[in-house]
Formats: sequence, C-alpha cells, structure tokens
Amino acid sequence: MKLDRLREVNIRDLWIHEQYDFSTWLSRDENIELLNEVIGLTLVDIDKEVFVGSYRCDLVAIDETTGIRVIIENQLEPTNHDHLGKIITYASGLDANVVVWIVKEAREEHKSAVEWLNNNIVKEISFFLIEIHAYQIGDSLPAPKFEVIEKPNDFIKSVKSSSDGDLNKSQSERITFWTEFNEIVSESGKPFNIRKASTDHWYDVALGTSEAHISITLVNKSSNIGVEIYIDNNKDLFDSLELNREEIEQKLGFSMEWQRLDNKKASRIIYYIGGLNFNDHSNYLELMKEIIDKVVIVRKVFKEYI
Repeated sequence: MKLDRLREVNIRDLWIHEQYDFSTWLSRDENIELLNEVIGLTLVDIDKEVFVGSYRCDLVAIDETTGIRVIIENQLEPTNHDHLGKIITYASGLDANVVVWIVKEAREEHKSAVEWLNNNIVKEISFFLIEIHAYQIGDSLPAPKFEVIEKPNDFIKSVKSSSDGDLNKSQSERITFWTEFNEIVSESGKPFNIRKASTDHWYDVALGTSEAHISITLVNKSSNIGVEIYIDNNKDLFDSLELNREEIEQKLGFSMEWQRLDNKKASRIIYYIGGLNFNDHSNYLELMKEIIDKVVIVRKVFKEYI
C-alpha cells in the first residue's frame, strides 16, 4: 500500500490579508460552521469590521440558540500584546459574552493570559484562544483546521449548570436521554451540531438564522417528544410561513401544529412524536432515529422559506 504524508501549509499562502482574505473566508456559512464545531456554538448574523471607537473588530456574530454576542479577532501571526488589548477593548465596547481569538501561533505568555482571564475575570464572559492551521496530502487541496489552545473551564459561564447537587428523577432521565441521543446523532454522521447533554427538557438545532431555530422537547408527562420551529418575537415571520403551509407540509410529508400564540412573543410550528416514557427505555433508539429524521427534513424544508 502506497501512503503519502500529511504536511502543514503556510496559512499566509492561503490567506494573504487578515481582513480582506481570512475574515471574508471565515464569515461564509460553510466556513463559520467549522468554527462552530470547535467552540460548540451556532454563529449567525455575521458582521465584518464593526467599529469600537477608532478600532474595528474583525467579526461580530450572534449565537442562534442562546442569543449571546460573540466577537472574533483574527491574527495570522503569533499572538502579541496589541491584539490581547484589542480583544479586551472589543469585549467591553461591544458587550460581548464570548471572545474568540484566532491566531497563527499562540505564545506561552498569551496562553497564560487567556487562561487567567477565564479563571479570574468578574464579568460573565468566556475567552477562546484558537490556532488556525492548514494541511495537505500530496497535491490535495489544503484543509483548514482550528485547534483550541485555551478555553473556558465551564462554558458558557453565564449558564449555570442545573446538574449541581442532587438531580431529581426527570433531570436524571433527561441527561440519560440526551447523552444517548448524542451518540446516535454522531453515529448518523452528525447531520446537525451536537449539544452538551444537560438536564434541560429542550435541545436546540440551528436553522441558519437568529429569527428562529429548531427545538426538540421532552414532555414525559404527556409521553410526547416535540420537534418544532421556534420563532422568537416575530409574528410576521410566522404569518409568512403560514401562507405557505400547504406547500410546506406537502414537502415535509406530514402535518404540523401551527401555534401563533397571540398572547405570547414566541410562536411555534410543532410535530409530536408519541411514546416517550422515562420508566421504559426500550424504544429510545426508535424514538431517537425518528427525531433525527424529522429534524433533518424540517430543517431542509423550512430553510427554503426563512
């Protein structure tokens, strides 16, 4: 068997200019998804060159599922004190919850600085220090790779873990369900980003916009699992989708419940899967596979209309 060697490519040969080349490349949906996989967020609404006083932050985004603001500072060279000061300035000026510093090489003193910020800073803010590399096999196309050098210990710090202390029956069962669900999603080729298993009754999946997302909900009391389009405070979007209800459901191959919820800010379009029972896990594999199938088709169809 003939084998070739993996070799690293100089990232400056791929992206000559940080602002015009790398930031533009990273802001595209298919590329920001690579970063999403590494930091565990779903970044949308990417803005380039956002002013903070007389300075400009490379990229500013919103995490679709939490609504938090994320800033990204790119540096295609070894870390330096100037950029360290900038990311702190940008975090303050833009009231960011997460700071992502992407560099060619992380120096030891800046690794320590980012670690210190994550461990000691008062404000609820998290810092990532990430190196960007690229690799090639023979004459293949270069493949970029993000490598996390420093990250917050309890990401995201603003979201307190409800798993502290003793768990009640429902909380324990939800962790069990989501842990097994993540394994099935992974075995299915990761058709969507995996979320950390928690005690929450919901599990959110990105839809590519901050206006709406897909939410999987466990309601053991009614023995149901919901797969829904959750629209936060945008009745116009719900109404525009409902105008195409017949066409959408024809493409889906099944009907959904359309809940405008006039007395609430949010609206939802939901499909229910029956058979959930926290006391009987024998059908979990079947339920989880159906959830994945429904999420994939719901995302595919609704993205055409949102």
